Amino acid sequence: MSGSKLKVVVLGAGYAGMMSVKRLTQQLPAEEVEITLVNKHNYHYQTTWLHEVAAGTIDVNRSRIMISDVINTKRVQFVHDTVVKINKEEKTVQLENGELSYDYLVIGLGFEKATFGIPGMDKHAFSIQSVDKSRMIRDHIEYQFARYRNEKNPDPSMLTIIVGGAGFTGIEFLGELAERIPQLCKKYDIPRQDVRIIDVEAMDTILPGFDDELLAYAKESLEARGIEFKLGTMIKEVKSDAVVVGEEQEEIKAGTIVWTGGVQANRLVGEAGFELTKGKVNVDATLRAPGHDEVFILGDCAWVMNNETGKPYPPTAQIAIQEADVCAHNVKTMIYGGTLKEFQFDDKGTVASLGGSDAMGTVFDGNKIYGMQAKVMKNVIDDRYLFLLGGPKLVLRKGKFRPF
Repeated sequence: MSGSKLKVVVLGAGYAGMMSVKRLTQQLPAEEVEITLVNKHNYHYQTTWLHEVAAGTIDVNRSRIMISDVINTKRVQFVHDTVVKINKEEKTVQLENGELSYDYLVIGLGFEKATFGIPGMDKHAFSIQSVDKSRMIRDHIEYQFARYRNEKNPDPSMLTIIVGGAGFTGIEFLGELAERIPQLCKKYDIPRQDVRIIDVEAMDTILPGFDDELLAYAKESLEARGIEFKLGTMIKEVKSDAVVVGEEQEEIKAGTIVWTGGVQANRLVGEAGFELTKGKVNVDATLRAPGHDEVFILGDCAWVMNNETGKPYPPTAQIAIQEADVCAHNVKTMIYGGTLKEFQFDDKGTVASLGGSDAMGTVFDGNKIYGMQAKVMKNVIDDRYLFLLGGPKLVLRKGKFRPF
């Protein structure tokens, strides 16, 4: 190689973006390759902890990690700016405050709420989408309690919380609500029976991908703490103070409506001209965009196919972290030669938190775990990521050492 440095630009500081930067700095020589990370915040946040922020069971700052604390900014150029447009033909990225050119681009811009065309969903429903939006949910729920306590003739529906969707985020959020609501009831001297938490899910089951035994455990755990389920029921419309559900067009009044039912790639990916399938890009096995070998698309922006099932892998944090390893290897290979890696998911198990000291899931080749044992394992999984990102110091600062 000769001449000026090659430029690798990483867009987004989510799980995939952060771990890609970590791996790229380990594998590419500073004197030959310039690595730039672009993010609209100066912090990285644990997306998988946002449901706790939204429920109010952890402090906002617990979920945030300053990028400069875990990325060597002498080695990586960190640009605190917002991406406006990706020009894939010109190989440039337009920012609010400038423009970057690249030789290799890694897109990890995360997700946006997918409303599936449900009227009013975008306007009237909260979503667990970012630190700030999750904090809004927490504040709104507590505001409803304060209103209910202080108004002379409060509307009972103020204390009805409707959660749309029973996937991973929805179920974990319900678990945190099951822990948080009794605390708010005590704080505002409100009987627990005055509060309703209703989950509405179009499918006939919760948490697709888990077996019946695990699902039964999760559902019973949540129902025992006051969560109501309306399964096999579609949300037809969202109003400012209600949702309309089912073929009978039943209207359920609510003070808080939170949508967890679907995500799609950041709109900038589609606007850049990458072909979308159900809101995301079908990347090849090496994680590159079709027709653009220099562009890698990771995490929530991409569908990565599982050749065994013929279906895409779910966009989980575990998969995003593993994608980063493959991406960094392949960028290095494209610069210096060698064999490109194809993504193969190493499933280390999946554990869903159910709030407090409860959880359930599978680890180590499908072994089922429940309750406290599962919660400890969930915390180990979270702490492992912190260790990979920032070493033992970050684990000591942000880690989850206890079940609750």
